[in-house]
Formats: sequence, structure tokens, C-alpha cells
Amino acid sequence: MTVRTIVRYPATALATPCEPVATFGPDLVILQQDLVDTMRAAPGVGITASHIGVFQRVFVLELEPGKILTYVNPEIIHSSTDTMRHVEGSVSMPGITEELERPRQVTLRFQDLTGAKREETADGFHAVCIQHEIDQLDGIFWIKRLSKLKRDRLIRKWEKTQR
Repeated sequence: MTVRTIVRYPATALATPCEPVATFGPDLVILQQDLVDTMRAAPGVGITASHIGVFQRVFVLELEPGKILTYVNPEIIHSSTDTMRHVEGSVSMPGITEELERPRQVTLRFQDLTGAKREETADGFHAVCIQHEIDQLDGIFWIKRLSKLKRDRLIRKWEKTQR
């Protein structure tokens, strides 16, 4: 549909928690399609509505080409104690990445585009992506999960790329 403008770090919008989606219908479908188009143009494997300045609890993932996963009002209901490390980044801070440690498996409850309630368990990279995007919906930009030393180093690197 439309490639939207992505909010860039350090915009305060990236620290804004999103509101639950209450209305399911054509506008939500258009938002989901815009998210997919914007994510692909970025490029990225995931994007939240807040990345485009829409503060609703919606995100999409495309971990396999052509297979779009859409999560509305997601919440993690269980996280494994087993963890894994993976390199993360954001469409709001392109070119900047760092390794983070997160639970290896999560179970989440969410709704689909029709409002139907769903539950799924995700492992590995899929689980990492879900946690990353839910953090963003909660107003937690991914670099907040880093140590202050690593975060400061990445911010300096980002600022140099913006000059």
C-alpha cells in the first residue's frame, strides 16, 4: 500500500508505550499492509506501528520471504530460563547493531487482524524478534537492554553516521 516514514532515534516517540487496538476492520488491515511495505523498504525483518508514529499495539514480522506474521495486542505469557545471544538492530537506527541476550523461547497471546485470540510458542530467532518488537510496543528501545558502556558507544557511532 504505502511506505511510511520511519521514526528515527533519538525521537521521544520511540519511548512511548502503545495503546491496545480496540477496533478491528479495514483501517487495521491498511496499517498492517503499510507496515509490511515500510519494513521491506527499510529493509528489516520486523516493524511495529510505533516505528511509523502510530501508537497501537501492532507489529509484523517476515522471517521467511513472503510469510508475513501479524501480531495485534501481543503479550508474552511465558519466557524460558534458557537464553541465547543474537545480534539486534532497528529500522529506527539503521546500520547499528549489537549482540543481546534474551530468553530462547517465549509463549505469547495475541489477536489476529480479525480480532480472533491466538496463542503461540516461538523459539530461537523468532522468539528474539517477538521480544524485540514487544519491547518497542512497550516504549523500550532495544539499546536500553545494553550496558551503559555499549549503549553510549553505539549512540556515538549513530551520531557520527547522522552528521
